[in-house]
Amino acid sequence: MKNIKLVAILFLLILAACSSEEKKKKEIEQAAPKVFVITLDGLRWQELFSGADSLLIANKEYVDDTIALKKQFWKDKVTERREVLFPFIWSEIAVMGQIHGNRRQGSKMNLTNGMHFSYPGYNEILTGKADDKRIDSNRKIPNPNTTILEIAEKTPAFKGKVAAFGSWDVFPFIINEERSGLYVNAGFREAKGLDLSEKENFLNELQAETPSPWGGVRLDVFTHHYAMETIKKKHPKLVYISYGETDDFAHNGKYDAYLKSANRTDQFIKKLWYFAQQDPFYKGKTTFIITTDHGRGTEPLETWKHHGSSIKNTDQVWVIAFGKNVAAKGEIVVKEQLYTNQVAASVAKLLKVEIPTDSIGKPFYFIK
Repeated sequence: MKNIKLVAILFLLILAACSSEEKKKKEIEQAAPKVFVITLDGLRWQELFSGADSLLIANKEYVDDTIALKKQFWKDKVTERREVLFPFIWSEIAVMGQIHGNRRQGSKMNLTNGMHFSYPGYNEILTGKADDKRIDSNRKIPNPNTTILEIAEKTPAFKGKVAAFGSWDVFPFIINEERSGLYVNAGFREAKGLDLSEKENFLNELQAETPSPWGGVRLDVFTHHYAMETIKKKHPKLVYISYGETDDFAHNGKYDAYLKSANRTDQFIKKLWYFAQQDPFYKGKTTFIITTDHGRGTEPLETWKHHGSSIKNTDQVWVIAFGKNVAAKGEIVVKEQLYTNQVAASVAKLLKVEIPTDSIGKPFYFIK
């Protein structure tokens, strides 16, 4: 009987030790920094800082119902116009974070790659360096460069805790999922696994039954909700989300759809932030960095639909940051020069991950 009691006591002590170890591990996981990197494909800085373009919103060549669009998005004052287009950015992020890239105020941000289109832009954002010799098209070739996502995934602290979502079906190649081993849900991919939520099963069914206007890009609503479900269920520490509609609607010459998509994405970001603020895993420990892969043309007017090195000023971009380790300074109205190649190093700094900073851009000065 005495031996049985000793075994029972020993068993209880082991259970208590395991429970304590598990609790400590959970506390460490929750205390670790988290970063959300979000991109809006081809969103111009002009709309971000000035709202709807007066030359386009009433232009029947690019807008089906100009009266309805003006009612929704037009205000005479620039500050009101941009807030009606991006209510979360200009009413909430502007209070708690920083918004850079308003060239009219002296704040400049540019690409360093010479291509000014998507794959080179995303490569620069995620790797911290341009590679014009090898990344010179949007072809589906595995990226020879290593992204900050892959670098984090290869560390013990972030193994299995990095996830990427995109509307464009080239992202598995940009991120080089085969080499990196990262979880990538992009293009028309479904959620996979044995533990799919009811919503993920519904999204899989709905996506298969919903035609997209484009062959290689799904609607952003699917990208957003697939990302949200994974974030809620698996709590990745580093999340990358690329919304793609703004670029594709612009290429189609649909300024009304371009504005509506931008406005909808603003609300997607709001929902992500609100979730992060009520979830103990993310609350008070998460930084958001939002940017774009390239700019668009302005003159002549029809070049708003396009981008590329042959079109003037399509290297002009912007960046937004808020959350942990970002001081609340709102719209930046001082002279400065930032570059897209600084994003990866900034993420590495936030996550305390080593990255070869000698060959990439330096972290943004405003990242603590």
